[in-house]
Amino acid sequence: MTGTSLVIFDCDGVLIDSELISATVLVEQLRLHGVNADLAYVFRDCLGRSFPAVADNVARFSGRPLPADFESQYRSALLRSFETGLRPMPGVVEVLDSLRIPYCVATGSATERATRSIAIAGLGDLVRDRLFTASMVERGKPAPDLFLLAAEKMKAAPEQCLVIEDSVLGVLAARAAGMQVWRFTGGSHFAAGYSVAPGAVKADREFDRMAEFFRGFGELRAH
Repeated sequence: MTGTSLVIFDCDGVLIDSELISATVLVEQLRLHGVNADLAYVFRDCLGRSFPAVADNVARFSGRPLPADFESQYRSALLRSFETGLRPMPGVVEVLDSLRIPYCVATGSATERATRSIAIAGLGDLVRDRLFTASMVERGKPAPDLFLLAAEKMKAAPEQCLVIEDSVLGVLAARAAGMQVWRFTGGSHFAAGYSVAPGAVKADREFDRMAEFFRGFGELRAH
């Protein structure tokens, strides 16, 4: 990892164990509107995408657009679930505290949701203003825009950035940005059935516990 000057963390499914909660709430809210999607569908066609992309996919799946107020209803229900069930990913605080180089967060979530979920998980003081969201770019993942924005704002060259992602779209976005990328597979959504399809773009490394973050890469550790 010689030359790495910035670590860019995805948020959902990496910093916070939120993807299974988000998927479950989305399934519940869709069913209230007569859309019979299941977790497998949400994992395949919604995870890692911005809400507009999710809404477009659901409209194609169901044959009709979602109600205009669906997003606000979903986000309200999601935050209620976050308040009681959201936790930081086990071991992630120790990783952030031990990094030798700067880090930031780049997420496909909207700014309001990302800020609130990071606060609920108790990571606000660690992330502070180093948060970049899909609301800040024209194109979300798998386009490279968000990661390139994060690198620019953090004054790091793309080839010197390491991205930590869980989703296929996130890995594609990091590749498109010309960055190194590790896939983290320790979120509860993997245990619940989310998987990387055969033939999907490969990450430079895969690991399933944050305790393994520095294994073989001790130069990233400050102490």
